[in-house]
Amino acid sequence: MKALIQRVSSAEVIVDGDQIGAIDQGLVVLLGVERQDTVEVADRLLQKIVRYRVFSDSDGHMNLSVTDIAGSLLVVSQFTLAADTQKGLRPSFSSAMSPELAERLYDHFVQAAGLLVPVQQGQFGATMSVSLINEGPVTFMLSAR
Repeated sequence: MKALIQRVSSAEVIVDGDQIGAIDQGLVVLLGVERQDTVEVADRLLQKIVRYRVFSDSDGHMNLSVTDIAGSLLVVSQFTLAADTQKGLRPSFSSAMSPELAERLYDHFVQAAGLLVPVQQGQFGATMSVSLINEGPVTFMLSAR
């Protein structure tokens, strides 16, 4: 499981012209589910994300987590993160989990996150427009396995 996290001052996700999720200060989490992922992997990645220190303290150092600042998560499914880009000029998605199973893990991740911090989400499998103001910019690729 891979997550591209971005520190934002605000973000929103739109599907078919309707805003379905929005946050102020927090993290946008683009979540890619891979074939070998499990609930345990999802839980481990979630714990890393909510504890990852990417927000500035009073001295300007990245010492605070999204939990510390009482921020939110905007979780958006992104199967393209599971792509193999090592060969050729076209990505291979053979390492991505099937959509049916991936949606279950995505839903678990979102529900578990909601027990820890405020969460908004995109729509699994939909074509979405994600707008954000990335502070820094600060962007990290995280994985758990």
